[in-house]
Amino acid sequence: MARNQRWVLLIVVVSLCLVSALEASDGDSDPLYKSCVEQCQKTGCVGDTCFQNCKFSADGKVIDGPWYMQEPLYLRWKQWDCQSDCQYECMMTREEERRRNGERPTKYFGKWPLKHVYGIQEPVSVAFSALDLAMQFQGWVSYFILVYYKLPLQPNRKTYYEYNGLMHIYAIIVMNSLFWSGICHSRDVELTERLDYSSATVLAAFTLILATLRSFSIHDQSVKIMVTAPILAVAATHILYLNFYNLDEGLHRKVIFGIGGIEIVVWGIWAALTSHPSKWKLRSFLMLSILTMCLRMLDFPPYKGYIDAHALWRAAGIPLSYIWWSFVCDDAVFRTTVHLKKSK
Repeated sequence: MARNQRWVLLIVVVSLCLVSALEASDGDSDPLYKSCVEQCQKTGCVGDTCFQNCKFSADGKVIDGPWYMQEPLYLRWKQWDCQSDCQYECMMTREEERRRNGERPTKYFGKWPLKHVYGIQEPVSVAFSALDLAMQFQGWVSYFILVYYKLPLQPNRKTYYEYNGLMHIYAIIVMNSLFWSGICHSRDVELTERLDYSSATVLAAFTLILATLRSFSIHDQSVKIMVTAPILAVAATHILYLNFYNLDEGLHRKVIFGIGGIEIVVWGIWAALTSHPSKWKLRSFLMLSILTMCLRMLDFPPYKGYIDAHALWRAAGIPLSYIWWSFVCDDAVFRTTVHLKKSK
């Protein structure tokens, strides 16, 4: 029992790292940067680099030239405009000056300066989000094949695994979240941020519901409603606040990490007390989740202009997805075996 108590204490103590974050100064308040952007918007150039977008107004109409000249559709779809191009080029120019002067990188509009690749703002994070989505899909397919084609089914063709429906819903929600995460990393505008934050909130709420129902083996319908209703209410309130009142990134991070911290504690207590044959996988998943979430809080400048803490956090999600679905498959086998023994 002492060993289990130490495990619970470790989960709680390490989870405390989720409530702290490092702050950095904003480079967008730098007078040299602001002057560069203002000059660029007037001339359309930063040094020897000039932008075609600066010849068009905000609605895509050409400033000087025939009426039929319009900004290309793909540029309007990506919402790259004169201001965005000027801000990016001035940011890169200013950071190069800071590097030559021996100064540390700084943030611009709350984010570290990352180099674009073919118009993609955070190419490494996009790549890792795509790989994580592929891993989640592979895990879901493996689970589907297991429960429907390898394990026995009930006479009504339903699975013995009572959490089967929840796992399918989880798979859809997590892949949706990763999809919008990748889109937001590709082009961070208000619309993509809203979709990314909203889908992440839904995922956080559902995983907490899943953790609670599985850890406490809740099967009674009325109890399920009592558990899910307040969690969904918090998630819905947060989504409405972000979309119709204030798109507050700081608040969103606190809510997500707060829900994630509660989920880890719930899973951790169960993992410490259960006799599940694959509890070591769940424990490994929880400890690695805590470490990766703490990694997300390490707010360091991007390496070579591409890899920052967020990108590494996305990369860490790939092996975590594999471990999670491996545990789910083991759990399905375990619960199916238990039900078959009871039916005999």
